[in-house]
Amino acid sequence: MMYITQGLKRAALVNAQGIATIDGERRRTWREFADRVARLAGALTSLGLKRDDRVAMLALNSDRHLEYYFATIWAGGIFVPINTRLAPPEIANILADAAPQIFVIDDALQSQLAHITSYTTLPNHIIFAGDGDPPADLMPHETLINTAVPIPDANRGGDDIAIIIYTGGTTGTPKGVMLTHTNAVSNALSSLAIMYEGEPWTYLHTAPMFHIADCQWNTGVTMVGGTHVFTRRFVPQEALELISRHRITHMALVPTMINMLCQVPGVEAYDVSSLRKVNFGGSSIAPAVIRRARELFPHCQFIQGYGQTETSPNVAMLLDRYNTDEGPFAGKIESAGQPVFAMEVRIVDVNDEEAPRGTAGEITTRGPHVMRGYWNKPEETAVALRGGWMHTGDVGYLDADGFLFIVDRLKDMIISGGENIYSTEVEHVIYQHTAVADCAVIGIPHEKWGETVHAIVVPKVGFDLTAEEIMAYCRQHIAGYKCPRSVEIRLEPLPMSGAGKILKKVLRAPYWADNTRQIN
Repeated sequence: MMYITQGLKRAALVNAQGIATIDGERRRTWREFADRVARLAGALTSLGLKRDDRVAMLALNSDRHLEYYFATIWAGGIFVPINTRLAPPEIANILADAAPQIFVIDDALQSQLAHITSYTTLPNHIIFAGDGDPPADLMPHETLINTAVPIPDANRGGDDIAIIIYTGGTTGTPKGVMLTHTNAVSNALSSLAIMYEGEPWTYLHTAPMFHIADCQWNTGVTMVGGTHVFTRRFVPQEALELISRHRITHMALVPTMINMLCQVPGVEAYDVSSLRKVNFGGSSIAPAVIRRARELFPHCQFIQGYGQTETSPNVAMLLDRYNTDEGPFAGKIESAGQPVFAMEVRIVDVNDEEAPRGTAGEITTRGPHVMRGYWNKPEETAVALRGGWMHTGDVGYLDADGFLFIVDRLKDMIISGGENIYSTEVEHVIYQHTAVADCAVIGIPHEKWGETVHAIVVPKVGFDLTAEEIMAYCRQHIAGYKCPRSVEIRLEPLPMSGAGKILKKVLRAPYWADNTRQIN
């Protein structure tokens, strides 16, 4: 039986005096960390936490975030990290749905409590896990640990639910994805089979820990007895400084973060020689961005992962050697790689029949990584897992070598004059323009064609761009019917989710406000 806490026990056994966590000036060994987890688990049970009860946490990245992850699971409960970018009504909806017995909050989010309580009733037990003096009405984290008695591991595992991560909270009604011990451990093992080289790890938690892209490494880094380093939130310059100071070896990022790191003034002056591998995913990346990253981080391998929260998350990974335009691997850089170990991938048509190799259709997958289902949503679970396969809602195809090419999200496909246009293909071209910092391509309504392609472009600092220049550039690289018919140049950043994804629904909203349907 697979169980998450096994990795913690191993780390405390084989690397007891090794550094487990670094958070500012706080450092703890694996022996200390394991003891704190057992004590915190004892504190949670003393507050009434029982088997399958939920502990929700609304906090920025920290060593305490990791302690609650393991302590909740050690106590036999279910950990529920909450997106810190959500508005109080959205947080309240999650709390109402998850019904946690204990709520943990830090100093950065504590001011939202009053607003959240205007929408829902909070649990009786609220723990303050921030720095500084705790509010009088909240229980202080350190006091709980210092006064608690450590308890034995509850030994939950297998198909027991360990984590519920809410997805889609910024774009619609959030769904709680139920991930089991088997999901988390099998994902960690398949990822480590590609990422682990047998050398010590120092991992930087700079992507948000509430998101599966980073949360997955809570388990993986611990299994290898590595060191977890924390920064409250992603700040490009700070991330570069921490890489240099703590000799960071591994990170998980989303493409927008990689792009931002590459644009830090004087990035070449930072010592990033320790960085060995970056696992990135969450959205498509433009080949021009990954090429630039490899130039700036010459000792680092960039390994793309494709997946989603429902697959805990990795479905496919692309090794760094395929990030090239030359030789026998040319063209593979456009793919998301091959299916990870113990995971099947199948492309299906609208009738759920397997599509011929090379034909685009919906990506479906099955294996030990696939979620148990959506919390309190049996009907949506049945639809997503119909036929025993997880239906991702992504469009893609498999080539002759089993490489998975992501074409687009089903909802992001633009149909203009009967032609299917995939926005990521257009975005990849625009990103290659030397003056472009960021972009998003959406479909907007058109009386004649149904929809036309619209690009929203943010220029790099110090560069001037015009709509005509972008349209002319696209015409040089892709078929005319795929090119933007209109371009908006924006000087402010594009709207992002807490996970670093561009919120296309927000960008589309003004254009579709007068339409009862969101497609033509």
